[in-house]
Amino acid sequence: MYLLELGGEDDAFAAHEAASAAADVRRIAPGLAVANAIDPARVRGLAYTHRANDLLGRTDASLESARALLETAPIDREGTVAVRATDVHGSTGVSTERAERELGQVLVDRGFGVDLDDPDHLLRATFSAGRLADPGTNAADETGDLLTPADGDEPIGERVSVCALGWLASESVRDFGTRAPTDKPFFQPGSMDPLLARAVTNVAGARPGATILDPMCGTGGVLVEAGLVGADVIGTDAQRKMVGGASENLAHYLDRDEPSPIGVDRGTWQIARGDATRLPLVDDSVDGVVFDAPYGRQSKIATHRLEDLVAGALSETRRVADRAVVVADRSWAGEARAAGWELEAAFERRVHRSLTRYVLVLA
Repeated sequence: MYLLELGGEDDAFAAHEAASAAADVRRIAPGLAVANAIDPARVRGLAYTHRANDLLGRTDASLESARALLETAPIDREGTVAVRATDVHGSTGVSTERAERELGQVLVDRGFGVDLDDPDHLLRATFSAGRLADPGTNAADETGDLLTPADGDEPIGERVSVCALGWLASESVRDFGTRAPTDKPFFQPGSMDPLLARAVTNVAGARPGATILDPMCGTGGVLVEAGLVGADVIGTDAQRKMVGGASENLAHYLDRDEPSPIGVDRGTWQIARGDATRLPLVDDSVDGVVFDAPYGRQSKIATHRLEDLVAGALSETRRVADRAVVVADRSWAGEARAAGWELEAAFERRVHRSLTRYVLVLA
């Protein structure tokens, strides 16, 4: 069993992304989830999960309970250790410094040496309390099945108090700030931030050996993130300027000989000018699709009404793939169903007071 330390405030969305790198993900407390198995390499590429830990055990969120758990838990490890503690959102009031000191002393008493700088094993002690928030819903009131707690876990909406102890197994590479939209070679206002771009590509199935399509690629930010986790990427855009700019960005980040920051080969890329409602691709030719639908009040749409463009793109992407993620300023669930998609999950992500992004996961 593995403990996942989620990042940000939208645990439902984070858990859905984590399922691209872990099996049987289920939330147990604010900021925390468990999984039956993980792919350590893919955990390194997650956006909204910070760490995956080999779960040693869990108890209620008090230092006394954590100490008792560690004193009795079987530990089949040798070498030096260190302890790092986290109080999720400051929800429990546990002193993390005291927790690190007292849990470290328990390990010393059990015969381990301590190395705070470069330990052989790092024990994570994570404390969390609060209510398990309901999963986000869309206009059709649909949610993702993976967010339902398993037998023995607390039901959604219940107040929980958890301390989970686990040995660090893998952690995500937090380099997203180096790819801020304004720092890319080509920038246009409204570009998706790399954190969200990475998350939606993971949900769509980006990984080494997969092919990801963005039929409205804009500046190419989604494709950059998919390529950095090893996927081969294809992009089209109706505007010549965007095709040139996206090519510049993809060449800058993907045309390098060294592995990507997460340690995998960077994916290949292809960009062409094209109409998202008439894709130059054969049926079932890509593994996943991601697109950020134009926002009608601020985007230039050359040849289509917004409704026709999105409906046509949904129909075409259904022809070439069996999985897609759509990001937009409204829910296009009805149009997605009309195009033959089923809604796997939907999330609302508030950007600022006048903009809420909807994320639809389609299969």
